[in-house]
Amino acid sequence: MPAARESLLDAAYAALARRPWSAVRMVDVAAAAGVSRQTLYNEFGSKDGLARALVRREADGYLAGVDRALTGHSDLRDRLSATAEWITSAARENALVRAMLTGCWSERLPSPALSAVPSASAVPAQRRADGPLPSPGDFVALVRDRAVTVLAGPGTPKSDLARSCELAVRLALSCVAAPPGEGGVADLVHSVLQEEAG
Repeated sequence: MPAARESLLDAAYAALARRPWSAVRMVDVAAAAGVSRQTLYNEFGSKDGLARALVRREADGYLAGVDRALTGHSDLRDRLSATAEWITSAARENALVRAMLTGCWSERLPSPALSAVPSASAVPAQRRADGPLPSPGDFVALVRDRAVTVLAGPGTPKSDLARSCELAVRLALSCVAAPPGEGGVADLVHSVLQEEAG
């Protein structure tokens, strides 16, 4: 991603932390990024294009965190617990991630359409931002499938593993809506997966 594009997305994210998306002005985003307003429009086309790219970047960051959580431990339950903890912490710390995972877009946030937007842009990253955005159900499937790919060992029944992975993801999402008490999400996932296995 070119430096100007990343700077613009950083500036848009920072502006969103201070005010509702409807009050974020393109001229202010460009100034904060140290580029001209024309550069901003050349890169994203419109405020909606900027919003779509920002949401897409946050989705990519979320999924990269999932990948890190899945490879950080040796035990399957520990990996799924770490992934569940990542899901809940990412949603707690990032309003865009929370909205993507739950489908609850507040009026403070941009709420780009989930369907693809026609684009004539020759910039590959722009076309990608114009593609369809994942729905909450898509995110469950994406994380489940990534987990199965990382965790599947020789002789592991993939259907059982997929069920356990999806269960861990859905437990994490329930903890986003209603945070767990003592022990947190990791203990919850560990105990449910242990019951599932036993």
